[in-house]
Amino acid sequence: MREVLNLRRDLVTPIIGLAIVSMLLCGLAFPLLVTGIAQVVFPYQANGEIVQFNGRPSGSWLISENFSSPKFFHAWNNSASGVDPDTTLQDAYAQIPRIHAATGISSDALKKIVDHNVEWTMFVTGDPYVNVLRLNLILIQQYPSVYNSVS
Repeated sequence: MREVLNLRRDLVTPIIGLAIVSMLLCGLAFPLLVTGIAQVVFPYQANGEIVQFNGRPSGSWLISENFSSPKFFHAWNNSASGVDPDTTLQDAYAQIPRIHAATGISSDALKKIVDHNVEWTMFVTGDPYVNVLRLNLILIQQYPSVYNSVS
């Protein structure tokens, strides 16, 4: 019986040791190394691409912001994560009448803002989309009298 227990201990000890070493390497050392390299090489991207507006952080290009006022473009809510900062070009166009009615900004001016900020999923192919935060910051910059009362 002791021989069986010793044999099992001899088999289990290296397995547990390997599991601990693997967890430390893969769960601690590697993520810290990659994060450290990212902070040195790509600090803006590694910190979430925070947007500065009027000298203060206003959001991230990578995470959806909660715009609920009818004066703003809203993010597309059909993404799986719910944090997609972009909306489809068609969805942005569909929001123009609402924004026009709430702000009085001409539909043509709103369409130009959307058209000048179109991005593509893969170079020039794929579905066109726009970053909602970018559109809304442009609205605030170009029409300060309309957006001064919006918090």
